[in-house]
Amino acid sequence: MEIVEMRISNYEDVFKLWTSTHGMGLRNLDDSKVGIDKFLRRNPTTNFIAEEDGKIVGSILCGHDGRRGYIYHTAVDMRYRGKGIGKNLVNSVINALKREGINKAALVVFTNNEVGNGFWRSMGWEKREDLNYYNLSIIKEN
Repeated sequence: MEIVEMRISNYEDVFKLWTSTHGMGLRNLDDSKVGIDKFLRRNPTTNFIAEEDGKIVGSILCGHDGRRGYIYHTAVDMRYRGKGIGKNLVNSVINALKREGINKAALVVFTNNEVGNGFWRSMGWEKREDLNYYNLSIIKEN
């Protein structure tokens, strides 16, 4: 298994992984090929895929604003779970953020995504209870 930086040429296979992963919460515009291309151009060194035998079996998106890292769309193919792939993807992101001088990262997991919440707890991430998350869709088609 190899962890490498994600490129837009990986999009179709990564999108298939996302759509086969429960709890992803994909957005029409943001997660389109155009939207992901824009994200990868803005964050070229903090997004990774896991490949095994030439097949993409995991992915993680991460960007930062110069202050905080934000993780999105962490997914591992169900047939490859329990092999440390998710942990390796997260560690790749953490190391990339450290190289860019980012000291803290955050993420959002849907409340009913038991697998996702369990994964992040097992990785030592702390669930925040002291804030509210607000959201506004600027473009309704998204």
